[in-house]
Amino acid sequence: MAFMRTSSNASSGMGVAPDIRETFLELQMKKAFRYVIFKIEEKQKQVVVEKTGATTESYDDFLACLPENDCRYALYDFDFVTGENVQKSKIFFIAWSPDTSRICAKMLYSTSKDRIKQELDGFHYEIQATDPTEVKLDVLRDRAH
Repeated sequence: MAFMRTSSNASSGMGVAPDIRETFLELQMKKAFRYVIFKIEEKQKQVVVEKTGATTESYDDFLACLPENDCRYALYDFDFVTGENVQKSKIFFIAWSPDTSRICAKMLYSTSKDRIKQELDGFHYEIQATDPTEVKLDVLRDRAH
């Protein structure tokens, strides 16, 4: 399988591991996961899947996976019931960049975001978060309705 990589300098961001698209489709189509956490592997010069969460895991389980002092990308499959009592699901792309993370990491994640979003074509909403209040469950609930 060929690796599709972009230039790896900080101004253009990182490449994306070949399994990212497949993992996204498993979450989107097969509902195999509740969430997926992605991280940049600087030595490999690419974004990789760090962790997947079982469909039985809670939103609190997901939040516990976001590091306090480092950046990540994440997908979260949010299930909810509409006002008409219809079960729905929306996929959120979350760019987690806490204020306490290294400036270098923030820049790297910022410049790589468009590249990973190309691979994750089909999510519904994007959230840019710099602290835990910006990813509270209420935020997702408000966006999804």
